[in-house]
Amino acid sequence: MTYKDPRDQVVDDAAIKALTDAYGERVTSLPPVAIVIAAYNEAGAIGPVIEALPAEVCGLVTAAIVVADGCADGTAAEATQAGAMVADVPVNRGQGAALRLGYRIAREGAAAYIITTDADGQYNPAEMATVLAPVVAGEADFVTGSRQLGSQETKDMIRRAGVRFFASTISLLTGQRISDTTFGLRAMRSEVTGAVQLAQPQYQASELLIGVITHGYKIAEVPATIHRRRVGESKKGQNPLYKLHIPGVNNFFYGLRFARVAYGTYWRERQRSRSSSSASSSGRSDSAARANGSGPGSGSSPARSAC
Repeated sequence: MTYKDPRDQVVDDAAIKALTDAYGERVTSLPPVAIVIAAYNEAGAIGPVIEALPAEVCGLVTAAIVVADGCADGTAAEATQAGAMVADVPVNRGQGAALRLGYRIAREGAAAYIITTDADGQYNPAEMATVLAPVVAGEADFVTGSRQLGSQETKDMIRRAGVRFFASTISLLTGQRISDTTFGLRAMRSEVTGAVQLAQPQYQASELLIGVITHGYKIAEVPATIHRRRVGESKKGQNPLYKLHIPGVNNFFYGLRFARVAYGTYWRERQRSRSSSSASSSGRSDSAARANGSGPGSGSSPARSAC
C-alpha cells in the first residue's frame, strides 16, 4: 500500500508502533479474522459494541481492532476495557483514514480476513457470519451487506432515496450491480485492502468498493440489517454551520461529499485502468517485435522457441 500524503504514513507508523508496544504479539500474530472498527467520540456506545462481538465467525477466531480517531472523550479507554486492541490516534482525520490504518494493522498482523462494522451499534454482530461466509468459501473476495436486500429501521426518506440513487449511479459507472454502496458491515480477504488505493479521509466506503470492482475482484452482496442509532448522534454529513446538526441539511452535505468521492474515485480508477491497458499493449507489441527480429534490443538474432 502506498500513501498519497506522506504525513498520513507518519501518523500511521507512529500509531502502529505504539499499538505494538502496548499489545506485543497480540498485534503481530493476529487470529484469522480481524474485526476493524473506526471510532470517533463514541463513549457510551463502543463498549457494548465490543462486548457483543463474536469470539469466532465461521469457525475462525476473531480479534477486535479499534482505531480511535482523535477522540476527545473516553472512547479509547472504554474500548480497551471491553477487550479490544486500540490504536489511539491523536489527530482526527476521518473514518476513511481510520479504516485504512485498521486494514494495515490487520494485514501486517497476518489476519487472513477483515470484517468491518461501525462503532455506534447499528449493525447486528450475528450477521458477521453471513458476510464472511462467501469469502471463506472462495466465492467472493469482498462481500458487503445490503439494507436494500435486508431491512432498515430508519424512516428518513431522504437517506433512503440517497442510498438508492448512489447504488444506481455506481452500478451504472462500474457495470456491477450494487444495491447498497455505504453499508458498514463488510468482509474481505485482507490483501484486497492493500491492492486498492485508499486516499480518502472520509466516505471511504465508495472508494474501497469502486477500487475493488475496477481491480477485478469478485464481489457479492448479502441481506443485512441496519438499526437506528441508540446512543449519541450520527457524524455523517455534519454541515459547516458550526456544529449545527440539522438532519435535512446534513443529508444534503453528506450527499455532495459522497458524490465527490464516488465520481472522483471512478475517474481515477478509469485513468489507472487505461494506463495499465496501454502499458500492457506496449509490452505485447515489444515482445512481438523482438520475436520477429525487430524492435528495441532484438538485433539480428533469430527468435528462440519457448521450448
